[in-house]
This record gives sequence, structure tokens and C-alpha cells, in this order.
Amino acid sequence: MMESSPHASQRLASLLSRLQAVLSERYTIERELGRGGMATVYLAQDRKHHRLVAIKVLKPELAAALGPERFLREIAIAARLQHPHILPLHDSGEAAGLLYYVMPYVEGESLRDRLSREGHLSLDEAIRITREVAGALSYAHSHEVVHRDIKPENILLSGDEAVVADFGIARALTAANRDSLTGTGVFIGTPGYMSPEQATGAGQVDGRSDIYSLGCVLHEMLAGHLPFAGSRAELPDAPETLHVVIAKAMASLPADRFPTATDFARALEGAAPRAHETTLQRLRTPLALAIGLGLLLGVGAVFARHLGSGAEVASAPAPTLLAVLPFENRGAAEDEYFADGMTDEVRGKLAAVRGLRLIARGSSAPYKKTLKTPQQIAQELGVNYLLTAVVRWEKAPGGQGRVHMIPELVEVNGRQAPVTRWQQLFDTPLTNVFQVQANIAGRVAEALNVALSDSAKHQLADRPTQNLPAYDAFLKGEAVSQGMSVRDPASLRQAITAYEEAVALDSTFVLAWAQLARAEVALYVTSVPTQARAETARRAAERARALAPSRPEGHEALAAYYTYIRTDFARALAEDSSALALAPDNAEFLSALAAVEEGLGRWDDARVHLEHAARLDPRSVNAARRLGFVLLWTHRYSDAQQIYDRGLQLAPANLVMLEYRALVALAQGDLPGARVILAEAPREIAPTALVAYMASYDDLMWVLDEPQQRLLLRLAPSAFDDDSVTRAMVFAQTYHLRGDQTRARMYADSARRALQRQVAAAPQDAQRHVFLGLMLAYLGRKGEAITEGERGVALSPVSKDPVAGPYYRHQLVRIYILIGEPEKALDELEPLLKTPYYLSPGWLRIDPNFAPLRDKPRFQRLRNGRT
Repeated sequence: MMESSPHASQRLASLLSRLQAVLSERYTIERELGRGGMATVYLAQDRKHHRLVAIKVLKPELAAALGPERFLREIAIAARLQHPHILPLHDSGEAAGLLYYVMPYVEGESLRDRLSREGHLSLDEAIRITREVAGALSYAHSHEVVHRDIKPENILLSGDEAVVADFGIARALTAANRDSLTGTGVFIGTPGYMSPEQATGAGQVDGRSDIYSLGCVLHEMLAGHLPFAGSRAELPDAPETLHVVIAKAMASLPADRFPTATDFARALEGAAPRAHETTLQRLRTPLALAIGLGLLLGVGAVFARHLGSGAEVASAPAPTLLAVLPFENRGAAEDEYFADGMTDEVRGKLAAVRGLRLIARGSSAPYKKTLKTPQQIAQELGVNYLLTAVVRWEKAPGGQGRVHMIPELVEVNGRQAPVTRWQQLFDTPLTNVFQVQANIAGRVAEALNVALSDSAKHQLADRPTQNLPAYDAFLKGEAVSQGMSVRDPASLRQAITAYEEAVALDSTFVLAWAQLARAEVALYVTSVPTQARAETARRAAERARALAPSRPEGHEALAAYYTYIRTDFARALAEDSSALALAPDNAEFLSALAAVEEGLGRWDDARVHLEHAARLDPRSVNAARRLGFVLLWTHRYSDAQQIYDRGLQLAPANLVMLEYRALVALAQGDLPGARVILAEAPREIAPTALVAYMASYDDLMWVLDEPQQRLLLRLAPSAFDDDSVTRAMVFAQTYHLRGDQTRARMYADSARRALQRQVAAAPQDAQRHVFLGLMLAYLGRKGEAITEGERGVALSPVSKDPVAGPYYRHQLVRIYILIGEPEKALDELEPLLKTPYYLSPGWLRIDPNFAPLRDKPRFQRLRNGRT
């Protein structure tokens, strides 16, 4: 156990005194330069050579764990490195029980100091530094020395040169037995920069681990924050080629990275345009986006105004990034919803201020009651400003009372102590709460030197309702639905009740009507769809739009109705575009527009908008899931893998993210990799839940290993949410794969009977038809199977529904295979492989469902990537 202050400080002072006595013939220690988790650094005078040096002294407990022999042996290996971009080691030794090593004192600063001061570096400077460090790493790796702790603190800047420090210490630590370091508080490497294999200890660490860390540093130099603070690299001045290079350097698997640091440096040379070329790229971006949108319904002009002309993009100042953290409730526990509502209302008003860019609710909400420091939060969200507040609703007899609020705007710059830019006490009757919200937003804008336009001032002063009981009911609905981020039917029904109460108390309450519509749409999708629910959603959305056509909420609610109930993507696009024109930096609206664009087959446009949404909502699992989906379906596997890895860091037990991370591996033909992903699922995921989910969605029972398949076949209907039809279909497919055709036909027949009833009740349901066709195929009923499968595809062809259509066509391929029509299966499979979808040549090589086609020359060409 490490000693605590002041005893530890006294002991260190005593040891330092002894160290100075031992080293007095050679060095004179002048002062402390800094200290970290492993060592303290002192400025000293090298008396023999008359030069300044830096002496790094390991902590006593760390020195004891390493031992002098191991330390000196490993340091000696690193000391042989002689390279212009490697900080040399002058000396090392053991004295008075302490281990130390001596380096030149570098006049200048660390890269960390530079980033803390400037935020980020220019493209040219970042690439220059990266290439110099890559040269140092390439040289060290050729001498079988891996650094293991590349980070801005270990990159020193002297003049126009970058040098890498601390090559010896990480090697010495790694050579030590891990058990010997227990209790020292030392972790080999630095979280945020460590490669996956180094962080998990699951693989051998070689030079490619340093390449991963350097990729992280390059990202930080360009973006001003660590990788994955957003769902995709936020590098506005970087060409797409550089995005590709960084993605390759930071690939999760070492085999997917650059094989050597020299290769990384060469790739950077090809990906680094001159400054004028970068400017031209920025000039082209708005035009490309406008063309992609097709200038539909005037939305092109809106986006041109949002993005600006080329000159405006090149010269306009970047918007100030601000996160509104959950306000702290200092009142009764039952008033928690009120504090949450205040948070959302203030965030909503600030979102209307041009010149500010707000981190979305999904990324801010997880910091409720957090123990993280402002510096940690700011770094994770990639912002410099945080707005917090404490709220207390002091109720009075009769129900209203007073509201006490103390908002605080905090500026965070690197590791410096946070600075309060503005703070104020508001003590007001509840009837003035809307004015307080407007005042807070206005004062924040003022403190950040953001000018308010007349329209912004009008929006700040706007009151959502004049009826306080209606507002209270609305806030309760928002608390239950978490701003419409939940999707379970029970919560949705509870939220609907609250929204209905709000509009009953105030029939002009636009926000309540809009949320009521969205909740009804969500319930229509996640439970039994009824015409009555569809009509309720439509009427509520149209009411919201009619009451306030100049507000985005009604347009967005109507877009949800057209997207998910009517599947009328053209009308949904018009409404989504109108909503986004009114709120261009709303992450939720951007995601909704992307969903419509997916339905229209506009995958590139969808990706652009989801990347923007992910930057605004960098810690949102849903944003990561949506973006990863588009990247997977458009076969951008490396990018998709990074997105899903980040999503699993945020939500390790999220089954959707886990499944899609496995899909990325399968699309690349990596069945063992997909099984490892499932095997390493966190303990909070019950094994029964994991196998049921994987088998129920995208028919992935074949990915499960033998023990998991046996567990799957023991599950009761309750494991499938009491859906006996899904269970029967899963069991039929699993038994067929295992060669038990008797049981396969038994369960297929049970599913067939239920599906026939469902198809009779919903004859236009494409999914039910293809499922019925699949079960008939397992039963050998060839003619009926073809009829149902082809009927399902005809109801929802790829040309009409680019999202669900490919899956239905995939099932028709399987039907043809099962009934012995391989040529028809190949006729459907060939165009499917050219369609955005997760099927790929790599997938064909590992999926046993395609085994009957493997001796067909056409199939062999497809699995080899020749279509």
C-alpha cells in the first residue's frame, strides 16, 4: 500500500536528500520539474559536462517491485538507441534504494503542454510531428524495443523537432512480473492511448501497439480531444484519405494496422495535402452535400445557409461547444423530474442560439450524479464549457411555491483548474420559471460572447405553455420517456398518459402534442400495431404542426408518422427537412433524417448526417448504433468496427451493439472473431439472453458455438418474450443446422400454423410472408414456399425499401436453397451482393446455410468477390 501524505512526502524528502548525497560528485539537483504516477523529475546540473539534465526518480514502491537488476538491464537496452527523434539516456543507476535515469533537459515543452494551450494543431504540424515520431518508433522497433506508452506527455517539442522520451521505463515495467506491481498504483500504458491488446492483456504487444497509440495522438492533435470522444473522427480540416489512414493505424486488430511505423509515415505523406488543397476540399464540401440532398423542397437553400458558402466555411469562426449537464435536484426526491425538465428546457433554448453548438441530451444525461471531474467530462465530450446548476422547488400550500436555481458556467482548459465564467442565484415564484430559463440561456450566451439575434431573443422568451399544471404533467412524461429515448411499451404507455394529461389541460401545448405523437408512433412499432394508434399519432402530429408551423417539433413528429407507420419516405423527407431547417444542429433530427435517407437508398447522405449527429451526441449509444449500421451496410468495415467498439465501451451490455459488432466480423469472413466477441460478453448479460437474442435477430444461431446452441435449445418461451412463433422458428433452423431434421420439421410445422394465421390477419406484411415461406421450405412444401417467399419480396422489394428489402430477398435465397433450386438462389444472390447490406463474399465463405451452393462455379465466383 502506498504511503499517504505527509509521511510519504517526508520519506521522499529524506530519500532525495540521500540520493543527492550519493550523486553529489556528478549532479547537483536544482528543483523539481514535475511528478506523475511512476516517477518524479528533477532539473539538475551535470557537473562533469556542464549541462542541464533531467533526472527521473522512480517511486520507492515501484523501485522495490522492479528491483535494480531488472531495471538496469532493461534501461541499458533502451540506452543503445541513437536516433535524432529519440531522447537519449545519459545515465542510470540505483542509489539509496532509489532507481533513476538521466536524460538531456529539453528546452521547450511537451506536446501535452502545447495541446493544453492551443487546443489542437494545424494539419501540417500534426502530420510533421507524427512522421517524426513514427521515424523514431520504426528505428526502435527494428532494434526490438517497443515503447508501450506513446502519449503527448512523452513527446517533447524543441524548436521544430519532436523527440520521444521514456523508451526505457515502459520496457522495464513490462519485463517485470505483473504480480510484483500489484499495490504500486502503476498501470503499464495510459488508458485512452493503449491498443486493445495492451489494455486487455489478451495478445502479444509488438510495434503495432505503438502505431495504434500514435494514431490516437494524431487524432488528438487534429481534433483537440482523444479518439472516440465522438462516434467518428471529428477532423473538419482533414481529407477523407487522412481519415482512412488514422482508421487503419487505430484498427482494433493488430493485423489490420500498418505493419510498420515506416508504412504509417509513408501513408501520411500521401494523405497530407498542402494547405491550399485542404482549403479547396472545404470549399467543395457544402456543394457536394447540397447535390446529395437533391435540393428537395427548398432544403438545399437551407443547408447552404447552414453550412455557408466556401468562403464562409473557410473564414467563419467555429461555434462554441457547450455541454449542459443534468441539473442537481436539491429538493424532495419526487421532484427529480422537475430538475431534469429544467435541464432539458435550458438546453433547448440554448440550442436556438447561433454560434453555440450543444452536446445532445443522450451524451450529457449519463453524467447525472457523476463523480467525474469537470476536466474528465470536458475531455470525454470534447468541449471547453460546461453548464451545471442546482435546483430546489420549494412547494407551498396550493401547489406552486418558489424555485431556487444556481446555474454555473465553467470553462475547462486541459489540466488547468476549471474557471467559473458566470454564476447567479435565481429565487423566483414558480410562475416565473420560464423567464428564469430564458435568463439563464441569455446570460450564458453573453458570457461566451455570442451575440443574440432578434429571432433568438424571441425564441428564448417563448413559453411552451401558460398552464403550469400542464407543464408539470409534460415534465413527468419526459421523465418517464427520457425525452423519448426509451422504447419499452410499459414506459411508453405511462408517458402517453402524462402527455395526454398535458394536452387536456392546455390544448395549445405544442411540445406535448409532438411528444404524444412520437410516443404513439413508438408504441405502434414496438407493440401490436393498430389502426387506432396510427390515427392517434397522425392527429397529434398534425395538431403540433398546425399550432406552430415555425417550430421543428411538429414537423419531426409528422415525419416519424410517415417513416414508421406509413413508410412514405418522400413525405417524411419533406417534414424532416423542415424540422432540420429550423434546428440544424439537433442530433435527434439529423438521425431521423438519416433514417429516411436510408429508406430512400441515399446511404452517403445518411452517413454524413449521422456523423454530424454523432459529433453533437458523442457518447450516445443510439448515435453509435445508427452510424455503425450505415457503415456496415455500405461495407466500410474498419469504420464500423471502430464505431461499435466505441459503443461497447459506452454500453458493454448492449445486446444490439454486441450483435452488430459480431456482424462486422462475419461480413469480413471472421467466424472465430465473431465467436470471441460473444464469448467475451460481460457478465451482466445472462447467457440465456445472449443466445436468444443472437438467434432471434438476423438468424445468427449458426454463429453460436456448440455449448451455446445446446443452451439455446433448452430455452422456454419466456426467454423469447413468450413469443412461441419466434421460438419455433429459431428451433427449426437450429435443429436443421445440427442435422436433426425430425425436430426441425416438427418446430417448422408449429411455426407454419401460427404464421398462416398471422398472414391471414395481415396480408400486406412482407416479413410474415417470407417467414412462412421459410418454414414451408423446411417442411419440403416447395410450391407453397416459393409462393410465400416471392410474395414477401414483391410486397417490399429492395427498390421500395432499401433497409428491410435486402433481408427479405436474403430469406428468399435461403428458401430456394432449401427446396433444391440453386440456380434461382444464385439469381437472387448475385444482385443482393451488390446492394447495401451485410451479406458479403466473406460471409458466404463461413455461413453454413450456403453450404449446398459451394460446388457451384457461380457461387465460388461470388464467395471470391467476383460478381
